[in-house]
Amino acid sequence: MFGGGFGGPGGGAGAGGVRGMGGGSGAGDRRGPFAGIPPELAAGVDRLEATEPDHPAPDETFTQQPDRGRLTLWSLLSGRPALLVTAAVAVLVEALLLQSGPYLVQVGIDHGIVAADVTVLVAAAVAFLVSVALTAAASAVRIRQSGRLAAYAMRDLRVRVFAQLQRLSLDFYTKEKAGVTMTRMTSDVEALQHLLQEGFAQFLIHGLTMVVVTAVLVHYDPALAAVTLILVVPPLLLLSLWFRRAADTGYLRQRDAIATLFSHLSESLYGVRVITAHNQQDRSIVEHREVVGAYRDANDHTGRINAVYGPGTSVIGLLGLAALLLIGGRMVLRGTLTIGELTAFVLYLNAFFQPVQQLVQLYTNHQQARAALTKLRGLLATRPDVPERPDAVVLPPVTGGIEMRDVTFGYLPGRPVLTGVSLSIRPGEKIACVGPTGAGKSTLAKLVARLYDPATGTIEIDGHDLRDVTLESLHRQIGVVPQEPFLFAGTLRDNITFARPDAPAARVEAAVDAVGLRDLVDRSPDGLDTVLHERGQSVSSGERQLIALARVFVAEPRVVVLDEATSSLDLRSELRVEAAIQRLLDGRTAILVAHRLSTAERADRIIVVDGGGIVESGTHAALLALDGRYAAMHTRWASHAAP
Repeated sequence: MFGGGFGGPGGGAGAGGVRGMGGGSGAGDRRGPFAGIPPELAAGVDRLEATEPDHPAPDETFTQQPDRGRLTLWSLLSGRPALLVTAAVAVLVEALLLQSGPYLVQVGIDHGIVAADVTVLVAAAVAFLVSVALTAAASAVRIRQSGRLAAYAMRDLRVRVFAQLQRLSLDFYTKEKAGVTMTRMTSDVEALQHLLQEGFAQFLIHGLTMVVVTAVLVHYDPALAAVTLILVVPPLLLLSLWFRRAADTGYLRQRDAIATLFSHLSESLYGVRVITAHNQQDRSIVEHREVVGAYRDANDHTGRINAVYGPGTSVIGLLGLAALLLIGGRMVLRGTLTIGELTAFVLYLNAFFQPVQQLVQLYTNHQQARAALTKLRGLLATRPDVPERPDAVVLPPVTGGIEMRDVTFGYLPGRPVLTGVSLSIRPGEKIACVGPTGAGKSTLAKLVARLYDPATGTIEIDGHDLRDVTLESLHRQIGVVPQEPFLFAGTLRDNITFARPDAPAARVEAAVDAVGLRDLVDRSPDGLDTVLHERGQSVSSGERQLIALARVFVAEPRVVVLDEATSSLDLRSELRVEAAIQRLLDGRTAILVAHRLSTAERADRIIVVDGGGIVESGTHAALLALDGRYAAMHTRWASHAAP
């Protein structure tokens, strides 16, 4: 987040503002990520593109205001009432048609076979086939409409969760593991998708089936229905209540375990170079085995619960069927029940228990979805540590004057990093922050960029309190270049224009020349349209830093923050980046977090940060003459730099 210019709120990233970085693939564009489309496949691609439906631009707009809507299953489904009503009607029709079969069988037996009436038998058979056809048609409509409803709901949910991740502050990502956050967007959303796509519809069908079957059984013979259901329903209800309590805990444990699994996998993949360099593959495998083992144990726990509930419901159903045959058979022998009615009764009772078996699996999906919903609800309820006030105003164009008054801040409660810091920066002034590691130099810069809010005190830009202006308007006028810039998957042009995707080509070319990227562009196979490898691994550290500088150059901010932008570079790369920095900072206010004092020497003013405050302030010459901390630092640095 604290990286290479602000493309987040200022550049429109978020719900409805996600920019494609893949190189512009689409109709008329034959570029793939690493190679073109083979000629023999081109015709097939043309045919596929001809059938591709139009996808209008999403109408979502990103806002910094917290997500205040409560996430529920109903809120996901109620957004498209037409699809919901159509799917519900199809479910009702399908559930009713499914129960016509046993009745038609009873008619065929009693009035066709027993009465030796072929006409009735044929009519019952034809009606049975018609009911099957109508059931299939209703099922097709239900599957299509519920599938579309689930697809729209999941699309809205993914955008909503992604927008929430965009508005959360840096402190959230400092505390939360990346793999856990990825789980919220992947595994948890998929668990809900399975439930919404088929689970709800099946649940309604089977629930209606049980209601209809109960009514039909009572209609056939109330006494027989009462005896049968009394033998079945109470133990089934008790078993289901036990399953619910046991499954609630089990599936929450399962969601936590898979989040830990994703987190460890993500960390291992990102750190694979360090693992290999230190020969720690065995240790990494052992740790992953332990994480996978915890996930296995969670699955074993839920599996044991299902192993009791599934067979338990089957046994209850078979016992009920046996009781029905015993009692119903005696009624047939006495003449109080026909053979056709008993057959229909058996079929209906089987239809009563078949949904119970299906509901076991559906309830499992429901419990997984409930656990996922709990996790997602917690994410959406998280409030940003750097909130935007509802009455925040748009920051007008600024000259870059910055005022910090009695600022105190700490990442952890009770452990301040900065205490009572006050600092005035004139418009266009270049301030270099130096000091020992951990003194608070980068923290001061992050506070100016409002990546964090101070615990006490105020920070103003041109007289505007940073907490009183919108984050978008603020970040449009502040550019940040970190020590390790982040490059996105995409082309050189995509990365340079990230904070301002509508930048004219002339501005992009000017940025390339200004920061010294022309050599890289000229030797790249496709110039500015050359696709970079993941995280910019195909270019050097110095070139990544120059791309980050070009990104800020294109954005044209009034204030620039450079967080030790040259500390990890070799001498040649440092000289190139230093020259680019000088051109970038021309006419702009700048805060330079300097590790190498060669950068600090060229600043208008140097502040020495130590012990949570500013201990010295002045020009390079004045601080050397003061013979204080900066002079001692410069002497040590010069002695190391001299050889």
